[in-house]
Amino acid sequence: MGKKKSRPIVAVVGRPNVGKSTLFNALAGEKISIVKDTPGITRDRIYADVTWLDMAFTLIDTGGIEPDSKDIILSQMREQAQIAIDTAEVIIFMVDVRQGLVDADSKVADMLRRSGKPVVLAVNKVDDFKKYMVDVYEFYNLGIGEPFAISAVGKLGIGELLDEVTSHFDASAAQEEEDDRIKVAIVGKPNVGKSSIINKLIGQNRVIVSDIAGTTRDAIDTEVTYQGKEYVFIDTAGLRRKNKIKEELERYMIIRTVSAVERADIVVLVIDATEGITEQDAKIAGIAHERGKAAIIAVNKWDAIEKGNKTVSEFTQKVRQILSFMPYAEILFISAVTGQRLFKLYETIDIVYENHAMRVATGVLNEIMTEAVALQQPPSDKGKKLRLYYITQVAVKPPTFVIFVNDKELMHFSYTRYIENQIREAFGFKGTPLKFIIRERKETK
Repeated sequence: MGKKKSRPIVAVVGRPNVGKSTLFNALAGEKISIVKDTPGITRDRIYADVTWLDMAFTLIDTGGIEPDSKDIILSQMREQAQIAIDTAEVIIFMVDVRQGLVDADSKVADMLRRSGKPVVLAVNKVDDFKKYMVDVYEFYNLGIGEPFAISAVGKLGIGELLDEVTSHFDASAAQEEEDDRIKVAIVGKPNVGKSSIINKLIGQNRVIVSDIAGTTRDAIDTEVTYQGKEYVFIDTAGLRRKNKIKEELERYMIIRTVSAVERADIVVLVIDATEGITEQDAKIAGIAHERGKAAIIAVNKWDAIEKGNKTVSEFTQKVRQILSFMPYAEILFISAVTGQRLFKLYETIDIVYENHAMRVATGVLNEIMTEAVALQQPPSDKGKKLRLYYITQVAVKPPTFVIFVNDKELMHFSYTRYIENQIREAFGFKGTPLKFIIRERKETK
């Protein structure tokens, strides 16, 4: 098992009605897993995980456009293109063969070309290659390279498109391999104090602004050495967009969060103590949980709370209730202003990082499982009894286990959770999710 690389992000940009969501559905399949108790995440389909051959990537829809007037479409497309340039490794620029080359396409193509990011041009709605090929070639005029003819509805030409998209992945992935520093994404809603926490942790107020005109590097990476260990803080702050529409802002925040979380080992979710925990916090936490990252919840501005003797436990209970899908997350009460318990964050990051990468010997795992089965009989159905044969750990970050059983159908979610709790009791695994894969093995007499 090699080191787990972060998934590259691919963003789709294009005018209204060129078929972005059709492509999205074709690539993501309808099998987008909606995890029952992860709130509000995959419903809005802002992103989806796609696997092509042996490449996994995250596909992002940069936003819908209100087909209002030409000017509005262009400004919204520029906004989309900026989000794509900021967050994606490869951009799919989508046009429509039947509408032909439109002025807005050329303007956005210029912007994408200047960004220096790899752009793959997808010409959609080509359901008859002979008939439309001449029209496809017209799109060479955009100056962003070869147009790929596809039909998102008919799923034609998608293989070639994806081959081209994934051919741009390797370079950056290879660089990441050598990096042993602990990568921490600081996420949360706007204005909860993410930047001030990072500034306090670094010890001087530095925010790196890139000097290339017109670029705002979104996730600002800050390298820190603390007590001889190296950390990289990935900040999603700096949401300085004067955005009129709340939905757009939220979408942008989620895309930014996905791209930061993707690159991190550990996610620190910052919550504003004065506001309490919200549905939006749960959405952001859900992204880290779905991605199998280690998690710490930092309740900031704790200095501003009137202390009763029950305050901490009441707040903790509320957090646990709303983030019921991540009971493993560590909770810290801090204040960026007074520095209260702030440096305990490093200590917590270290512990959680070790747990996220912990391996447990197969022999020990099987002892725990045997004991668990003896304590609580596995479920049975219509006289057939679930048998657990063997358990082994197959990966880290997050720790991932395979359990071999006689019948997958009998292995209820609740029994898997029970086994997980027994393993956690023995090894702690604080701060990290655990993944379980259930495999069937035919009974041998």
